[in-house]
Amino acid sequence: MPETLPVARRCGFIALIGAPNAGKSTLVNALVGAKVVIVTHKVQTTRALVRGIALEGDAQLVLIDTPGIFPPKRRLDRAMVSTAWSGAADADMVCLLIDARRGVDEEIEAILGKLKQVSHSLVLVLTKVDVVADKPRLLELAADLNVRLPFEATFMVSGATGSGVDELRSWLAQRVPAGPWHYPEDQVSDAPLRSLAAEITREKLTLRLHEELPYQSTVETTSWQTRSDGSVRIEQTVFVERESQRKIVLGKGGEAIKAISMAARKEIAEAVDAKVHLFLFVKVREGWGNDPERYREMGLEFPRE
Repeated sequence: MPETLPVARRCGFIALIGAPNAGKSTLVNALVGAKVVIVTHKVQTTRALVRGIALEGDAQLVLIDTPGIFPPKRRLDRAMVSTAWSGAADADMVCLLIDARRGVDEEIEAILGKLKQVSHSLVLVLTKVDVVADKPRLLELAADLNVRLPFEATFMVSGATGSGVDELRSWLAQRVPAGPWHYPEDQVSDAPLRSLAAEITREKLTLRLHEELPYQSTVETTSWQTRSDGSVRIEQTVFVERESQRKIVLGKGGEAIKAISMAARKEIAEAVDAKVHLFLFVKVREGWGNDPERYREMGLEFPRE
C-alpha cells in the first residue's frame, strides 16, 4: 500500500486586544464555538490572559483574550494593561478590536500609537456591527484606521449574532504558520477547571450585582474534590475589601449569594460534565489589591511600582 503522507498542520497564537468592552471575550467564544471566557457588560471583566483554542481545517488557532487596555489608575489596573501588551508581544498575530459604535477616541488613539511598535501582522476587527444602523460609517471608520496602520485585513463582525465570524476564522487559519498543534484536538481552553469554575462564579457575581459589585473583588477555588459517585464538591471564596462589600455580596437573608451559587453551579456542571456541589464563602481581606499572592492566583504579574 502507498505510504500515507502526514497532513501539513498549522498553528498560531493570535492576541485579541482593544479597549474595555470591545467584544474580545464574546468573539473568542464565537470563534471557538464554546464558552471559554466569561462575558459581562461591566468593563474590565477579563483580568488575565485566557487562551481559547479553535480548529479550522488543518489549523489550530490559539486565541488570546486579553484584558481591556485603558489608562490605569490602580495597581490592579496596571497589572491588567501590562498583561494585555505582553499577550500582544508574544503572539504570532494581533487582532485589534474596535467597537464600531464607539469609533476612535482617546483610548483607541493611545492603543494605535503603541501598536506602531508591534512587529507582528495586524488585523483590524470592527465589532458589534449588528447594532450600527449607519453602514456607510463602518466603511469610513475602516478606511481611516487603515490609513493609520498597515492592517493586513479588515473584518466586520458580531460575536453576538455570529456575522463575519466564520470568515475571520477561515482567514486566520490560512495565515498562521505551519507547525504542529500545541493542544489536543478536543481541548478548547488552556485554563484549568479550577480557574474556569472561579471565573464562572465571578461572572454570575457581576451579572447579579452590576454596579453594586465592588471592583476590588475576586473569586478563588479553594477546594475541589471528586466524589465516589462521580460528582464534584467545590468550595470557593469571594474576597472583598470591606465588611460593607461583604453584605452586598451576601444580600438580604443571603438571597444574593444563593442566586449566584445556583447560576454558577449549573454552568460549572455543564463545563465539567458532572453533578456539582458548590459552596460559596464571602470573606473580607483588606488590601487584597496589594497582595502579590492574589495576583498570582489570577495569573497576573504583581506590579512593584
